[in-house]
Amino acid sequence: MERRTFLTATAAAALMSQMPIRIAAAQDKVIKFSMPQDFTKVYTFVTAEYNQGQRDYISLVNARGGINGYQIVADVSDHGNDQPRAIEAYERAKAGGAVLIDPLSTPVARALVPRALEDKINLITAFSGRSDAADGTVFPYVLPLSPNYWTQAALLIDYFKQKDGGSLQGKKICYVHIDTPFGKEPLPILEKLAEKEGFELVAFPYTPPGNDQSAIWPQVRRARPDWTMFWGAGVGQTVALTEAIRNGLSMDRVSSSVWLSESDMDVVGAAAATGVLKVEPCVSGREPKLIQDILKEVVEPGKGAGPENKVGTAYYNYGVMLAALMVEGVRKAFEKAPDGPVTGEWLNAGLTSISNFEAEGLIPPTSVTPEDHQGGGKARIAHWDGSKFAPDSDFFSANQDIVWEEIKKSSAVFKETGK
Repeated sequence: MERRTFLTATAAAALMSQMPIRIAAAQDKVIKFSMPQDFTKVYTFVTAEYNQGQRDYISLVNARGGINGYQIVADVSDHGNDQPRAIEAYERAKAGGAVLIDPLSTPVARALVPRALEDKINLITAFSGRSDAADGTVFPYVLPLSPNYWTQAALLIDYFKQKDGGSLQGKKICYVHIDTPFGKEPLPILEKLAEKEGFELVAFPYTPPGNDQSAIWPQVRRARPDWTMFWGAGVGQTVALTEAIRNGLSMDRVSSSVWLSESDMDVVGAAAATGVLKVEPCVSGREPKLIQDILKEVVEPGKGAGPENKVGTAYYNYGVMLAALMVEGVRKAFEKAPDGPVTGEWLNAGLTSISNFEAEGLIPPTSVTPEDHQGGGKARIAHWDGSKFAPDSDFFSANQDIVWEEIKKSSAVFKETGK
């Protein structure tokens, strides 16, 4: 099997050297976002494209004059998924006046939660971190701004139900997952939905990072599932999909979370993976207006943050999605308090008043409130058509009553114990 080429430390250093470093003068009208992310260790399968999308969108905004006369300054660094390095980066960001930090790492985000809550700096935990951070009453400065893993699992079950004529009674669903807190996280939701909908849930954990799953997938095949979900990241995803194909599972009955990309299809074979499903939090490809604007106003003039061929990939568009939500928070903050001051509290008021924001068609209507930091829990299901991800549904939400029951249960534990 073809293996993914990850960034080496040298390549990462070269990438970081291309990132513009801007020293803001005291009189500058700037809003500082800190983006210490993992370019070299664990999350390398997503970070470069995600961060490229973020920076390109911010470049687009700044080229158009910024927001209310202010420029957005993105401070990008590599924490290598190392908590001490990430904490150092956080403290530098705080000292430098950053009002937002996006670490794109579950362990790092979890480590930073207490600091962000105490310092009132907005911690963005898109597709990572704690799912219970959707509860803004307990986590006022932690903002997923995206469908959490409980929501993603709930959406897939509802989609399976729709495809099977409105009932999963008596059906069997296999759940193949990395044996980590991330992989185990959807299990409580899946178990509750199994009881509610009458399907049999069979879980198959695999040892991280998931390089060898050869003993698991024959068991999945023999179980004769009606549907199969696989839940991992990086190499675990490509190995899982390769094994599913090798064991003859019907791809249009196999699905994953948001962590499936065009690059994964290149590894497993684009044609062989035709039909496989995924949760899609935003539109992929280059058709959205914002992506077209970035190509014309940022990439064509030579101001892009990375390879042009990555513009429009799933992970790139995730980065644009999150940057657009962050900047919309800035816009809303200026509406509430035109004269600032620009602080974490000021931005938080803006982020938690985002209402029906669609990023010009890139994302589903998203509303963030002081109570709901997930943004409504909408996504769609897409399938790989052999060359791209194509939508199989409209954007929708599902089973949010069960999801929020789990959110409230978990956030109550954090409120009481800090864990």
